[in-house]
Amino acid sequence: MLRLLCVTAHPDDEAGGFGGSLLLYAARGVETHVLCLTAGQAASHRGSAGSDEELAAIRRQEFEAACKVLKVTGGEVLNYPDAGLDRVDFYGVVGDVVERIRRLRPHIILTIGPEGAITAHPDHSMASVFATMAYHWAGRSNRFPEQLHNGLTPHRAQKLYYATALFTLPDRQPVSLAPVTATIDIGPEFLERKIAAFKQHLTQKPLFPIFEKATRQRGTLETFHLAATVTPQHIQTETDLLQGVKED
Repeated sequence: MLRLLCVTAHPDDEAGGFGGSLLLYAARGVETHVLCLTAGQAASHRGSAGSDEELAAIRRQEFEAACKVLKVTGGEVLNYPDAGLDRVDFYGVVGDVVERIRRLRPHIILTIGPEGAITAHPDHSMASVFATMAYHWAGRSNRFPEQLHNGLTPHRAQKLYYATALFTLPDRQPVSLAPVTATIDIGPEFLERKIAAFKQHLTQKPLFPIFEKATRQRGTLETFHLAATVTPQHIQTETDLLQGVKED
């Protein structure tokens, strides 16, 4: 079975940035996993939560509900500080992501671009940096060698993709997005389910109209940038993230 790992920063990123593709590849029989680095407890929209701890607990539940809608095989939320990923121990976070890569052994990894996506959120940028280094280091026996016991071995995912877009938000700080190299048509059914998945994040209800309007304007296409491959190659236009991927 082919396996896909998506690394994000906050609960709701999985639906907003990757929801259609997660649904599409799950429907094709791909084992899909989402690793979220924070519980989103610093969010501006807080629902009924009376504290950061309560909000984190609620958003973990919302993440789990969204993953069910997206047919995700496995979802995990780590405990790194929301709005603080740029100030955590770099080596420690990368090591945590490397351990998941070595355990799950994905064929492809998806994450956010280092610019921070169209919102340029610093946590998005750092999730990209951590995931990128973990992609490269997970396959090297001289990186985190203390993990290599009880059957855990180095693993090289065959491709690394950044989610990207063909538009920016004019009312935000400037952002330079990665060029599109892969365009995935998720179709109208998965578009609706992607929106439904985002709406599982009830604490973020004030964002629903904004998200749905932007998502419908974008249509059934999700776009990605191929950032790294295990086989050196010229850039090429893709319509399938699994193009050229070989099963174990």
